[in-house]
Amino acid sequence: MYIKKILWAIALIGLVVFGLFAYYIYGAMFQPNTNFNNETAYIYVPTNATYAEVREQLAPLLDDIDSFDALAQQKKYTTNIKAGRFAISKGMNNNDIINSIRSKNLPLKIAFNNQNSLADLAGRIGSQIEADSLSLYKAMTDKDFLSKNGFTKATALGMYLPNSYEFFWNTSAEAFRERMLTEYNRFWTDTRKAQAKKQNLSPSEVITLASIVHEESKQADEQPRVAGVYLNRLRLGMALQADPTLKFAAYQLPKYKNTVIRRVLNVHKEINSPYNTYMYNGLPPGPIAMPDLSAIKAVLNPEKHSYLYFAADANRIGYHKFAKTLAQHNNNAREYQRYLSSQGINK
Repeated sequence: MYIKKILWAIALIGLVVFGLFAYYIYGAMFQPNTNFNNETAYIYVPTNATYAEVREQLAPLLDDIDSFDALAQQKKYTTNIKAGRFAISKGMNNNDIINSIRSKNLPLKIAFNNQNSLADLAGRIGSQIEADSLSLYKAMTDKDFLSKNGFTKATALGMYLPNSYEFFWNTSAEAFRERMLTEYNRFWTDTRKAQAKKQNLSPSEVITLASIVHEESKQADEQPRVAGVYLNRLRLGMALQADPTLKFAAYQLPKYKNTVIRRVLNVHKEINSPYNTYMYNGLPPGPIAMPDLSAIKAVLNPEKHSYLYFAADANRIGYHKFAKTLAQHNNNAREYQRYLSSQGINK
C-alpha cells in the first residue's frame, strides 16, 4: 500500500513536470514573441555570420530572447545560419521566426541609372547589397573577366544596362557582375545586333554613342534625331564635335575635379584626350556615362534626316535646334550663347 502511494506520487510529480515542460515548450514555440510596432521587420544576416550576430539583430525585436535561444538550439539553427534578408511579421512565434530566417531569403529590387563611372555604380550597388563598393569595383574591372567577354576598362560601364533587377541581398560582387553580363547578352538579341550592324556599329559602339546622345538630350522624343545627326557625321567622316565628350575629358584632369562645367569654352577644345571629339574623329574609346535605354534604342532606330548640326534651343530648354548648314548652325549657336551670357553663365 505504501509502495503504491509512492508510485502514485511519483506519477503525479511526473505529470506536473511534464505539464510544466509542455507548457514551456508551447510557450517557446507557439506564443507570439515580437516586440515592434510595424507589420514587418527585416534582419540582414551576413555571409558566414555567427549566431551571436543574428541574436544581436533579433534581441530588440523580440519580447523574450531567452526562449528564442532555447528553441533555436533545439532546432539546431544556432549551428546552421543562413545568409540573406529575412522578414519577421508582427505576432510571429519563435517557431515561425526560425523557419523564416532559416529558409525564406527574400529578394529585393535593385535599380540604377545615370551612373557616370564604374566607381559610381559600385558605390550605388554597394549601398543596396552585402557586397561592398570596393569588391564590386574590383570585380567590374577585373582584366581577365573583361578580356574574356570582349570588354575593356573603357567600355566596361556599357555592360550595365540601367533598369530594375531582383537580387538577393547576400549576392557577391562576382555574382552581381555575372548576372549583369547575362542581362547584357539577353538584351542584345539578333534583331538588335542587326540594327547595330545597319548603323555600322558594334553593340559596344552603340552604347558609347548612346551615352553621348543621352548627355546631349534627356528628351526621349528628341534622342532619335540627335542620334541621326551623329550617325550622319560618322558616315561622312566628320568629327562628332560633341560637347559632353569635352566635359568628360576635362573632368579627368585635376584642375576640373569637383567642378561643374556649365558652358563649354574654346579652352576645353584644346584638351588632348581621345575623348575630345573636336580633336579626334570617330567615337571615343568608351561611354562617357551610363545611357538610358531610350538613348540606346534611339541609336538603333535613328531618325533619318539630313541634319549635321544642332544647338541648344533657348526658347525650349532641354531641346535643340537642328541645322543642315554650318551658317544656319552658327546662327542657332550664337542665339544660345547670348542666352547663356544673359543668365550669367560664363563657365
